[in-house]
Amino acid sequence: MIRVYQAGLLSHATDVSYDSRALKINGERRIIFSGAIHYPRSTPGMWPDLIQKAKEGGLDAIETYVFWNAHEPRRREYDFTGNLDLVRFLRTVQDAGLYAILRIGPYACAEWNYGGFPVWLHNLPGVELRTDNQIYKDEMQNFTTLIVNMVKQEKLLAPQGGPIIITQIENEFGNVMTDYGDAGKSYVQWCAKMAVSLNVGVPWIMCMQADAPHTVINTHNGFYADYFKPNNPNSPKMWTENWSGWYKTWGKKDPSRPVEDLAYAVALFFESGGTLTNYYMYHGGTNFGRTSGVFITTSYDYDSPLDEYGNLRQPKWGHLKQLHSTIKSMEKILTEGDVSVTSLGNGINATIYTANGTSGCFLSNKDEKTSTTVTFKGNQYFLPAWSVSILPDCKKEAYNTAKVNVQTSLMVKKPNSAENEPAQLKWLWKPEPLKDTTIKGKGTFSAMQLLEQKAAAADASDYLWYMTSVNLEKNAAIWSKTMTLRVNTTGPVLHAYVNGKLIASQYGLHWKFMNVLEGTANMKPGINHIAVLSATVGLPNYGSFFDKAVFGIVGGPVELVGNRNVTMDLSTNKWFYKVGLNGEDNQFYSDKSPHAHSSKWNSDSFVIRRMMTWYKTTFKAPPGEDPVVVDLQGMGKGHAWVNGNSLGRYWPSVIAEEGCDPCDYRGKFQNDRKCMRDCGVPTQRWYHVPRSFLQEGTNTLVLFEEAGGDPAQVSFQTVTVGTICANTYEGNTLELSCQGNQSISAVQFASFGDPQGNCGSFKKGTCEAANSLSVVQKACVGKSRCSIDVSEGTFGSSSDHCGNNITKRLAVQAVC
Repeated sequence: MIRVYQAGLLSHATDVSYDSRALKINGERRIIFSGAIHYPRSTPGMWPDLIQKAKEGGLDAIETYVFWNAHEPRRREYDFTGNLDLVRFLRTVQDAGLYAILRIGPYACAEWNYGGFPVWLHNLPGVELRTDNQIYKDEMQNFTTLIVNMVKQEKLLAPQGGPIIITQIENEFGNVMTDYGDAGKSYVQWCAKMAVSLNVGVPWIMCMQADAPHTVINTHNGFYADYFKPNNPNSPKMWTENWSGWYKTWGKKDPSRPVEDLAYAVALFFESGGTLTNYYMYHGGTNFGRTSGVFITTSYDYDSPLDEYGNLRQPKWGHLKQLHSTIKSMEKILTEGDVSVTSLGNGINATIYTANGTSGCFLSNKDEKTSTTVTFKGNQYFLPAWSVSILPDCKKEAYNTAKVNVQTSLMVKKPNSAENEPAQLKWLWKPEPLKDTTIKGKGTFSAMQLLEQKAAAADASDYLWYMTSVNLEKNAAIWSKTMTLRVNTTGPVLHAYVNGKLIASQYGLHWKFMNVLEGTANMKPGINHIAVLSATVGLPNYGSFFDKAVFGIVGGPVELVGNRNVTMDLSTNKWFYKVGLNGEDNQFYSDKSPHAHSSKWNSDSFVIRRMMTWYKTTFKAPPGEDPVVVDLQGMGKGHAWVNGNSLGRYWPSVIAEEGCDPCDYRGKFQNDRKCMRDCGVPTQRWYHVPRSFLQEGTNTLVLFEEAGGDPAQVSFQTVTVGTICANTYEGNTLELSCQGNQSISAVQFASFGDPQGNCGSFKKGTCEAANSLSVVQKACVGKSRCSIDVSEGTFGSSSDHCGNNITKRLAVQAVC
């Protein structure tokens, strides 16, 4: 055993240590279920409800990254306010009676902009990130120490009576370390030494770091972890990121991981000696502001047990809750018992844990296609393909990963029902002021070269203007009334203006390749003004040297092609630069701005599909407590704010790829090709408006439309449970519930026997109990939740067609 910290005389101190079998809390080996909830991807008003739902789902701990670029946006200027209030978040976790896992990093990845690195760090002279570079290490140590000192001062570490039981240094560096050579290896050693020197009193972990020093615990990230073994025989087997789904990118399908497969992976992990799993994510949330990584959507739903808005995602939340309860009932025997594995033939294994005369068992069927019935210890068990059965007493099956006995909730979006709210929003508009950039070429600094966008803009905005002028003589060889402007760029979005007129735009969904924009411009003798607006859609967050990826029209060339293809290279002209938009500078999105009054906006001659346009409207908050979304169907690309709070980037004009096939949970999940959904529709149409962003009375929505859109279809809606379904095996208790103050208004289908089909297409099988529908109606209609014992005792005997070889089930479909 390795002793990490011995608590002092603090009455509420928690002693955290570990050995090869488990993390130990006050000397007791524990199985830990944890879930990732990133505090900046929700709001303080949402935190208590999210954390309570996580606790009710059977979690012991909440995990979060710490986001360096959010907390230190400018060097030595810190922000821990609002949804960046890390201390408040950890206190909320503690108030719920849960532990916390703090992944300080401070590199996060997390599909977060620039992986959590502040861009000013990249711009420091001589810096090299994530390697044995003193400039970088000094800054990394400064921020890591800042966070450690903060949680120490607030007594948030477990030995101080706080919730934090684990801290993490670095993140997934082992995946890319080879490309950093010997300097990468020495950097890993330094990270561990630096972290341990901070004396946090709880274990430090490094995920995906096979050569992690033994002073820290190396852990695993992935869809499956049963095969993982720590590099230190004295370390427990821990799964830092158990991917509950996957993230979504603009233009791609939406990955959806079936709960049967997720539960299967978790059961195998504990069957194989695992002791801690952390769902990544348990609540994904929203990439508010400009926090999403390159081409990552504003939604970070991640197909998590709690959806983007904080609703229970059923059946994922409920099926996992039952799994947690079953595994927890075996906690002592799994962390202290002897283990043996027996083959039952046909690829079926029985894993038996034994301690103090008691046993607990797992029966696993890893076959992707064939279900089977096996005999074990004199009893027969039906094992669906790709499933694990858990027998806490080695006799009765308490849980099978493929047998889902909880409800499925189909969510619906309902129109805003606020009193006197018009059916269609009324809009004001104003153009983005462009004369200073497109005609005057007025910038804030200049250079005799084309600069890289991160270096020039420091990520203060998505937008960077490149501006220059060229003097054309009418009799010169290149002169022509129309000429071609050719711009080479590494950025995904580019708009080119000549003499104040837009000549070309280009949108890309990749950033690793050179793009070439060409546009035809009307030229005049004398001075001609050229302005090119480069836009990023987030910065890279992962990969070897991702920080060195270049954006903008760095280096060019930028060329004018004229008469007889004579070409003029403008790359070494004097270029003027302006970071951001004038509307951003003047805070058109804020009610506190001098430009906020309606008199400053146009109310007549309403324009649509006009690029570089600001739109503004007012609305009343939808009544009730259901989550609120704004439907931005019809818009192109831009940014949205409600009452000055950023909802993030929007881009509903980007349509997701086609090719969604029926989902079969059996077999290994692949995030880019299996169980995809939402094909051929806008990649993201609805955008979360947290209730804390809203106020009584009048609220304001402001949209900056870059590409050209029509706000006529924009509306506010609420998200709630519409239809609830279940297909529950005999011997279980089915719990049905609606959301909030809704009640079950009707039961559309109910059959106890061998019903067929799925939610939305249930039909009677060969046998059923005659009173199935009436029993469910009596138990559930008019109630917000109901509970039904699925047994013959409740429904009576089914018809004679049900033989002994039929496993009876109750199928229900109801409406909230």
